[in-house]
Amino acid sequence: MSSSPRVTVDSLDRFRSGLQSLVIERAKRLPGMRYCDLRIQVREEKGAVAENGHEKASSEDYVFDFGVRAIAGSRVTAAGYYGRILGSADADNIETVVWDGIRQAHQRARASARLKNRSRHRFASLGNSISSTDLAPVSIIQDTVPAVFTVDPRAVPLSETVRMAVDGCKALLGQSDRIVYAASSTSTYLLRELFLSSDGADIDQSFAQTEGFAIAICAGEHGNFELYDFTGHQRGWEILTDGYGNGPIVLPNFMDFCSKLGADAAEVAAAPPLRPPGKEVVVVTDPHFNTLLVHEVVGHPAELDRALKYETAYAGRSWFLNNLQENQIGQQIASSLVSAYSDPLLEGYGSFKYDHEGTPPRRAYIIRDGVLEEFLNNRQTAAIMGVEPNGSARATEAHLVPLIRMTNTIFASGDRQPQDIISEVEDGYYVAGHRTPSIAESRENFRITAVKVYEIKNGQLGQLYRDGGITSDSRNYFMSIDAVGNDLRINPIPNCGKGQPMQAKRMSNGGPTMRGIARLTGPG
Repeated sequence: MSSSPRVTVDSLDRFRSGLQSLVIERAKRLPGMRYCDLRIQVREEKGAVAENGHEKASSEDYVFDFGVRAIAGSRVTAAGYYGRILGSADADNIETVVWDGIRQAHQRARASARLKNRSRHRFASLGNSISSTDLAPVSIIQDTVPAVFTVDPRAVPLSETVRMAVDGCKALLGQSDRIVYAASSTSTYLLRELFLSSDGADIDQSFAQTEGFAIAICAGEHGNFELYDFTGHQRGWEILTDGYGNGPIVLPNFMDFCSKLGADAAEVAAAPPLRPPGKEVVVVTDPHFNTLLVHEVVGHPAELDRALKYETAYAGRSWFLNNLQENQIGQQIASSLVSAYSDPLLEGYGSFKYDHEGTPPRRAYIIRDGVLEEFLNNRQTAAIMGVEPNGSARATEAHLVPLIRMTNTIFASGDRQPQDIISEVEDGYYVAGHRTPSIAESRENFRITAVKVYEIKNGQLGQLYRDGGITSDSRNYFMSIDAVGNDLRINPIPNCGKGQPMQAKRMSNGGPTMRGIARLTGPG
């Protein structure tokens, strides 16, 4: 018996019309069905890992999966979900498999609606607080969005991903004989996803994604120093061979990326540990440090499922919103120099034209001129808050439930020259690069370690220190910002975790140089 042919991104063309009929016509006939949507995707990918200058692993594979949401009920409605990872054998009877998923999601929605209705009668005010499944209205879209690349990920030989990983690892090791461990990885893929809804949405989006990773551990007088970072973009293999630059996105080729990381690790490993003063000091933070700061202290608290306590049990809450009556909306939470927004239409690692509810996204100003303005939402939470959806619902894989995720989330650029911001500091510190975050449950305070901390004396950078960082109350720190640079940089973040089960999502974060007041942290 011959095996089923491998599924490719082009295979979705075979299934499309049949799946449209299931969602747009047949699903509507199920009892009490109010709404149904289907996400189905194919991803073709390949990559390699090298360790200490030698090939360690390589792989070439595909992902084929789908997810369904149904909203159903009579007096009360509820949502039901179903997701499944598929294989090549499922391609021959995909309509049967997906229809079974629609029926199961529908059954779960109806069962949940019955329990929800009972709870409303049993628990009085608590029962009435059960979240609505109303969806805020959005435009019904039919569109095709092609991937952007110069070198198609599917055309890259697996041997080339291996060579690139090995050569990058060797470039790391070549920066110092004190590097005791080095590893690197490369990957590239082409993803195609269909979104179909019972309202008539029919969206076909494709994405190319290429990524590199490097890590070095370097021995030093004060102990080993570990440094790692990622590079990548929504483009083809050319990202690693040639690098990429466009406005605030500046990505070196992979060899240069690995060489710089190895050199930085060796330089910092040789530096003395920071002995922080026991008081608040002036700190100037560089764009790479602010990449993690905006991610942890602005991006995550702005995700409305977190703010509305849907994630409290396993991820925490938001310092932006205690409840619908007590919150920071419209309040000054930062200096008037500070603005931050999330924008999937901006070029970056988190770019897309439609989210996983088929919503056309827009720029969402989380903080504008220091005032908290808006949360990131999905259609359900937008309806709860009575606001317009901004297209922030996304899932890592089609079989997983979409969560509210930040996209390209950044501190907006200012108008100051970075060197001028430093030159005005008589006694302070320059904090460059990010390493490890430690964030409070509601993100109301933070501790983030840096790659490098330089002493500033009379406007000049002085001694370099290792193992330092800053800590502060989030509001106090943002209110202290008195200078914002014009050197905006946007960096890829490929490993943002959220949800249960955990979903790791790619996005871009960044910002310009900024100056404020905080406490420094040292080793331990």
